[in-house]
Amino acid sequence: MNDFRGSVVLITGGGSGIGLACARLFLQAGAQVVIAGRDANKLNDAAKLLAGGDRMYCHAADVADPDQARRLVEATEQRFGKIDILVNNAGTNVKERAFRQLTPEVWQRLLRTNLDGAFYCIHAAFPGMAARKSGLIININSIAGKRATPLGGLAYAVSKFGMTALGLGLGAEEKDSGVRVTNIYPGEVDTPILEFRPTPVSEEHRRRILQPEDIARGVLYVASQPPHVSIPELIIKPVSQVYV
Repeated sequence: MNDFRGSVVLITGGGSGIGLACARLFLQAGAQVVIAGRDANKLNDAAKLLAGGDRMYCHAADVADPDQARRLVEATEQRFGKIDILVNNAGTNVKERAFRQLTPEVWQRLLRTNLDGAFYCIHAAFPGMAARKSGLIININSIAGKRATPLGGLAYAVSKFGMTALGLGLGAEEKDSGVRVTNIYPGEVDTPILEFRPTPVSEEHRRRILQPEDIARGVLYVASQPPHVSIPELIIKPVSQVYV
């Protein structure tokens, strides 16, 4: 296990799924961890489960709101003094995914949560990282950000393609600043977002696909690299899922 003692990690969407798995592994590795999400009760339950003591803090925020994203970053920096690693994991989807089913309201909601929220958190956390000439931003994207297949839906894919550009563009601009950016593209993962699938997912299918811990281990792998190493993109998929 890598040693992250002294590191401060902010994880959005940290109350369940991939975010919760990341929080658990970072805490086990000695980091100070902040988990964020819209549901305060869900975050409190997650914090009890993680049992991180004084190295654990949870903060309710809707990152689709730039003011709430800014206050989240400020609260983290006030609590632990800095942010070394930002994991942009907050995301959502809907059951009505096809273009003919989309409404402007749903379109805007997915883009605000999946794309704008990542930008707002980066925008708030970046100045502190740049001032220290050190920081890592990890965007939990999706294979939908590489392949616009009907599985994820059109609006979801557009939001994730936008996150792809956000991460790659920022990483290119800031390559000499000490701030590194990585986009991770998970395939199918057994997380609560599966409840938004148009067709219910069977238990057999859930057993075949990735588990949140699989992605969390990828996050820690990226975070464990020395400062001169950058991993712009990492694709992780179950064997049963095609990537074409």
